[in-house]
Amino acid sequence: MDQDRRKVIIREIEHWQRSKLLPDQYCDFLLNLYLESGEEREPANLSGKAVKAIKLATWKHWLLAFGIFSLICFVVLYFSVFHPVLQIAVSISGVLLLLLLGQRYRAKNESAGLVLIGTGMLLMLGSGLYMLKLHELENWGWKAGLLAFCALFWVVFGIAARIPILHLSGWIASFLVYAWLLSNNTNEPEWYEVQLYWLPASFVFCWCSWYFHRWSRPVSAVLFVAGALIWFMPELYAKLFVEEWLWLQLQLIVKIMAGGVILFALRKKWIAWVA
Repeated sequence: MDQDRRKVIIREIEHWQRSKLLPDQYCDFLLNLYLESGEEREPANLSGKAVKAIKLATWKHWLLAFGIFSLICFVVLYFSVFHPVLQIAVSISGVLLLLLLGQRYRAKNESAGLVLIGTGMLLMLGSGLYMLKLHELENWGWKAGLLAFCALFWVVFGIAARIPILHLSGWIASFLVYAWLLSNNTNEPEWYEVQLYWLPASFVFCWCSWYFHRWSRPVSAVLFVAGALIWFMPELYAKLFVEEWLWLQLQLIVKIMAGGVILFALRKKWIAWVA
């Protein structure tokens, strides 16, 4: 049997074992038939792969690993005494490194790549908030501006990298910024005013979902979900920022029923946008 065919069979048996399609003893028996003498099995779990990598690591790998770990510890411990420009540069470098690694690992392991990208996005927001607190920029406008920048970046990167959950997270963050702006610039709005603050945006997002579905169904689906979320934002905004709000439960029930009727009546259209 040629080597390529034997390796394919071994990978298939290992896939059966990981997926529990066959009992472990059967898979071990089959692997022993196809493995050559002295050949080691590829570890199936993450800990096994880590142990194998440690065994095969040279002194250069160990030196590089401890050097990188020491550099990270140094940056974390002395970050607060860095010059603001250096703090920004370090934060941007860390975010870009995580995004590049995440995009690279997505080709091998989608979950690991998304974890790295998500960590990079959280690092962007967390380091920004920490620097604002460190330099006593506690005004809500600075925080809203930082969140707005992160939201815009998440939307753009989510579309470019084809990560719908990140794209949607960007829109949700932008809704929070808009709610924050409303709460700081309006004083005891009436119930119909709160509805007018949000409902037109819901129809705009649904129209954008229809408009973009011919080019990108994932983008269209995210815009449709964002429009559906805005439909209920007046009630959520009233719950969080309006002290005295009457008939909130009744309005929420009416909105749910109205949304259900609209979705049912237009189901043939919006399903074609997102499917």
